[in-house]
Amino acid sequence: MARNATSAGGGTGTGAGAAVPERLLAEATRLFAERGYDRTSVQEIVEAAGVTKGALYHYFGSKDDLLHEIYGRVLRLQTERLDAIVARDTDVRGRLAEAAADVVVTSIQNLDDTKIFFRSMHQLSPEKQKAVRAERRRYHETFRSLIEEGQRDGHFRPELRPDLVVDFFFGSVHHLGTWYRADGPLSADQVATEFSDLLLHSVQRP
Repeated sequence: MARNATSAGGGTGTGAGAAVPERLLAEATRLFAERGYDRTSVQEIVEAAGVTKGALYHYFGSKDDLLHEIYGRVLRLQTERLDAIVARDTDVRGRLAEAAADVVVTSIQNLDDTKIFFRSMHQLSPEKQKAVRAERRRYHETFRSLIEEGQRDGHFRPELRPDLVVDFFFGSVHHLGTWYRADGPLSADQVATEFSDLLLHSVQRP
């Protein structure tokens, strides 16, 4: 199990002066993206990070702990932001639009992390796979609560199944890694705005 690893967005860089967990995560992410999880050895990771195997095992315990943490730090960030959005005492339509845009932006900002994870999740231990699914389910349930709230308030179409709305939307979000390019014609904010608008218009009453 990962120990003392930093969360997404809270680091101090990934250069030589960065903390050891940050360097390990940065190099593991780069190597997994370039070579694949199964073709990257622990030795290659520690050499790239400029640390010893002992340091890696102190912070992470195993290579699959690194893979778990690569995705886990993104999910923690997204969960914290979603919880804050849901808790606001504002119009549910605005909160749903903001939540939808936020998950798109944070997914694009951490696209390598999410691509690596979805490509390699099956290589985690069964226990870690179960934990990740539980964490993702909690996130989706919180997002779904916005749909349900909007239906209760009469803003959203009552005939929609909230679980299918969530599955449809996140299917598109998870597909970002197959086509989005940082040097492409659309910025993360532009994609987020369009995704958010599409979701909101699809659930609102005519």
